[in-house]
Amino acid sequence: MTYWLLVSAVNGLVAVAAGAFGAHALKDRLPAPDLAIFETGARYQMYHALALLAVAWLADRAPSPLVTAAGWAFTIGCVIFSGSLYALTLSGLRWLGAITPIGGVGLMLGWLLLAAAAIRMTR
Repeated sequence: MTYWLLVSAVNGLVAVAAGAFGAHALKDRLPAPDLAIFETGARYQMYHALALLAVAWLADRAPSPLVTAAGWAFTIGCVIFSGSLYALTLSGLRWLGAITPIGGVGLMLGWLLLAAAAIRMTR
């Protein structure tokens, strides 16, 4: 549980920091649509920091390769999804938006793997 709890906590910390940075430091520097994109990255990172708490709990209670795979999918998904949105808005490199859906697929895969782990636990 310790590893996934740490990953969850770091993601939560980065999400809060990004949200505060967007709300305060970027508020007057970015156009509203870009600020909304940045905020989406922070919001989804926080959602998945909480999902990683579930992974940490399950990894402690009922460890399985599915739970571990869900943790990695959430982690990689956060880095690619939120990271590409942060980088896109801060750098102005719009092509980074093409990478974002890859991260979204990683996040969805994490949820699918978590569901599969839950189903396997009920058997």
